[in-house]
Amino acid sequence: MEYRNLGRSGLKISAITYGNWLPGGDPKAAKECVAAALDAGVNSFDTADIYGRPDFGAGERVLGEALAGVRRESVVIGTKVCLPVGDGPNDRGLSRKHITESCHASLRRLGTDHIDLYQAHRFDADTPLEETMVAFADLVHQGHVGYIGVSEWTAPRIRVAAALATELRIPLVSNQPQYSMLWRIIEPQVVPACEELGLSQIVFSPLAQGVLTGKYPPGRPAPTDTRAGSERGADFVGRYMSEAVLSAVQRLRPIAEELGTNLARLALAWVLGRPNVASAVMGASRPDQIRDNVAALELSLDDEVCKRIDEALVDPGHGDLVERDADKTARMFDVMPAWRR
Repeated sequence: MEYRNLGRSGLKISAITYGNWLPGGDPKAAKECVAAALDAGVNSFDTADIYGRPDFGAGERVLGEALAGVRRESVVIGTKVCLPVGDGPNDRGLSRKHITESCHASLRRLGTDHIDLYQAHRFDADTPLEETMVAFADLVHQGHVGYIGVSEWTAPRIRVAAALATELRIPLVSNQPQYSMLWRIIEPQVVPACEELGLSQIVFSPLAQGVLTGKYPPGRPAPTDTRAGSERGADFVGRYMSEAVLSAVQRLRPIAEELGTNLARLALAWVLGRPNVASAVMGASRPDQIRDNVAALELSLDDEVCKRIDEALVDPGHGDLVERDADKTARMFDVMPAWRR
């Protein structure tokens, strides 16, 4: 396992972060996957208070149970706050009330006395950023939280938050964005800002919701037992399911085969080799998936291979299939969507 500093801090996290979104509320599957992650050297674990919905908090409870008995100092536990965990007007967002109450609820569910990395799951345009950052600062100064992070924030908002963090003397060290070969909207603005400010990226969906594994051949309907074949999963995967994108993914297969690997490892190795990336969040429903993901760390991609990857993702009829529009961060992720309010 490779360990990388998170931002300019002294905190080191594994290049693979275990995310417990996929096992959901299945304690047995989560325990097996967490054990496999620990055996592989993973020390970073990611969750959120919304995971497990409609049983809000189930993800945190399951992760806490799976880590019970593990030496607390040996792991880095991260969770998030912002998205709705109830029907009340204060059951969401980044107000002082919601952050404080959510933190204590997360501590209880995780079975710990501190959260190593507490992240703002989205930006809350209804709450002054000063209020949000002071609430985070109080939790840090009280010892309940070690480090602060954000998720899917735009570069300008990260800059303002970083200035407030410096003033409040708290460590803002990370951003958690979506990032993959196909989705690169953080590159023009977010990555340069974070490099300047001393934040790292902990990226999610490095396999583009499974599309970069090559399991969706062009010209065929998605199997019903896959994410793209389910009603909920299709909302996330749909943007990648065009014939042009699926055909481009298949053009990556010869590159992977020449390197003696598979498409999933190729995609993960690409992400882990990008500037400013500290770790990639990988979910798993089986222990063997953890071991397969970690094997990507053995793969190093040189400039020529990366050039071939970029060329494979250009379609003669559609042009560059990679999404690079930085403004989409604000439109799609950065501000809490109306349907989640």
